[in-house]
Amino acid sequence: MTTALLEIQGLSVQYGRNMALKDFSLRVGAGQLIAVLGANGAGKSSLLKTIAGLVRPASGSLALEGRDLHRASASERVARGIALVPEGRWILVSMSVHENLLMGAWCRKGAVPAGELEAIYARFPNLASRRHMPAAVLSGGEQQMLAIGRALLSRPRLLLLDEPSLGLSPLLVQQLFTLIRDLNQEGLSMILVEQNIRKALQVAHRVHVLELGREVAHGEPQSLMASSALHEAYLGRARPAP
Repeated sequence: MTTALLEIQGLSVQYGRNMALKDFSLRVGAGQLIAVLGANGAGKSSLLKTIAGLVRPASGSLALEGRDLHRASASERVARGIALVPEGRWILVSMSVHENLLMGAWCRKGAVPAGELEAIYARFPNLASRRHMPAAVLSGGEQQMLAIGRALLSRPRLLLLDEPSLGLSPLLVQQLFTLIRDLNQEGLSMILVEQNIRKALQVAHRVHVLELGREVAHGEPQSLMASSALHEAYLGRARPAP
């Protein structure tokens, strides 16, 4: 088996006495889009924060292209190609759209080439027309595009998306998932945490389903569509083996 881009083995995450994630394993190959699904409190965001280096695991291993991530700080992980688009976007609303974008390149050496910035603006024309305005003027959908554009300026090899469609209108959700599909088809690997099950299953290569911190199912989207695992996990009726 070839070396995975990201390999997670037996990962557990704990906050005080609360176990957010228990003995979870995941493999992301180059160019793969992996969806992680489950109800609120399933451990999905804890997984992404741990991969990004914002949370330290209680146990387990993480490796990027075979190199251990355990001692790597969050900034070192960005430099090594991991970018997180967090739930809630974390846009700096008092700064301009352009300044927010440049924050994505803070770990890079030297100035960002003008052509690279223009490529981001070409992908997100609404941002281009507001580049010198405060980010506070952007709609929710535009702020989500800004958060993704900011992450892309770090030149990621693995993009972590935490609930990107949350709070968006159906039209903007469609546009968002078209963007996600396009980025993945261009070769960008992704882990997608998403409440919109139907949309996530349409773009994912493989799916992991969590409930209360434990994996209750995994496989290809087609097989999970035909099973009761997703339905039970979201209703809280599935119970992992002790």
